[in-house]
Amino acid sequence: MKTIVSALSELTGDPLVKYSMPNSANWMRTANLLAVAALIAACSPAPVQQESAAVSTVAAPAQALERVAPEAVGMDSDRLDRVTQAMQAFVDEGKLSGAVTMASRDNQIVHFESVGYRDIEAQAPMTPDTLFRIYSMTKPVTGAALMILYEEGKFKLSDPVENYLPELKDLQVFTGTDEDGNMITEATGHPMTIRELMNHTGGLSYGIFAQSPVDTAYVEAGLLDPNMTNAEFVAKLGQIPLKHQPGSRWEYSVSVDVQGYLVEVLSGQRFGEFLDERIFQPLGMSDTDFHVPEEKLNRFAQMYVYGPEGALIPSEMFDGADFTVDMTFESGGGGLVSTANDYMRFSQMLLNGGELDGERILAPLTIELMRRDQTPTGLTGPMSGAGNGTVFGLDFAVIQDPVEAESYSTGEYYWGGAAGTWFWIDPVEDVVFVGMIQQAGQGLPDVRSTSRRLFYQAILDPKGV
Repeated sequence: MKTIVSALSELTGDPLVKYSMPNSANWMRTANLLAVAALIAACSPAPVQQESAAVSTVAAPAQALERVAPEAVGMDSDRLDRVTQAMQAFVDEGKLSGAVTMASRDNQIVHFESVGYRDIEAQAPMTPDTLFRIYSMTKPVTGAALMILYEEGKFKLSDPVENYLPELKDLQVFTGTDEDGNMITEATGHPMTIRELMNHTGGLSYGIFAQSPVDTAYVEAGLLDPNMTNAEFVAKLGQIPLKHQPGSRWEYSVSVDVQGYLVEVLSGQRFGEFLDERIFQPLGMSDTDFHVPEEKLNRFAQMYVYGPEGALIPSEMFDGADFTVDMTFESGGGGLVSTANDYMRFSQMLLNGGELDGERILAPLTIELMRRDQTPTGLTGPMSGAGNGTVFGLDFAVIQDPVEAESYSTGEYYWGGAAGTWFWIDPVEDVVFVGMIQQAGQGLPDVRSTSRRLFYQAILDPKGV
């Protein structure tokens, strides 16, 4: 894949960003006008000049994700600058090393700023083309990959996962422990479905975000060992009972890592190869991969955690995490590195109904399916809409009630990553926002809520009211 030389130059007309082709009706209309001009020219020179002038005013097709003044899409520049000012304030207060924020409206870039440092110790400034560990922002990419295969008729959402992954056949469900501490299990009420796999209600867990005998078994099995294959991961997972009955509870889980292997089985390709061929190359996401190659290490952000006194300490989040090495395990749930610009291109494709710059990845109705509430009827607890106005689609959280969610638009869909990255897509206001930082732990400022409030107060021509 080609390297993006400069994200800023791309936004001001670099040929890496393709022009959208006009539709056939526009071409036919232009051809007809030219034909009329030619006929008039044969009879009278004067009208030719007038008609030619009319033809010359036909607008060129709009360039996707071209940088425009915020005012061109109903926003205020001074107000929008508050996003940058807030990120800079977090840097000045020692709460962030640096940040890159990027936003689009109406398919055009209105904001693309970097503040602070990519590496404090090296005094290396944050730049628009900085590479970040996006962790769980990998999940929507994996979901899109799986839905490409859905469109090809490879599966139904209601299909049992075990139909395609026999390693997960006849799973048992944890119900408690006996007096010796051994797990007591029961049979599943029904086999986990692919829909449940994609909406985190399949009964799986993560092992690192909760405590239970099942979570302990995940850790002891080394489920996310970067040195095993995706097939070996699923085989190990199949030896551990489910934490809940499928369809009974929403719990954040390794479900999307399972989806990565499902993509391999259904496509006959290695997961990373499929992503590269079907998503990254078509969308020009040339900096997105499962590791950072040596020639790009000078753009890779340092990861920071917070010390006891709140000081930023350079450290990876997880033992064994090394994104500079091409590991065997290609984690569909959290393995990718990317840039703000690459993730913007992916997100804008979703907002555009599955297409960007003439490259169609998914159909519009497939995107609609992904951002609908896909949770079981009667679900309670997280992502049920009760209390926080948020439900879950297919690998996205979805705003069902903006008042309860303290957001702005019904149908907004979003997610974030463990290293602090975040994004949201708002189909009502025609907005994408991508934020990139590399920090985790106690002391992390609320960049997501802050950026949302400051972005929306800059919209002076709202579409949703």
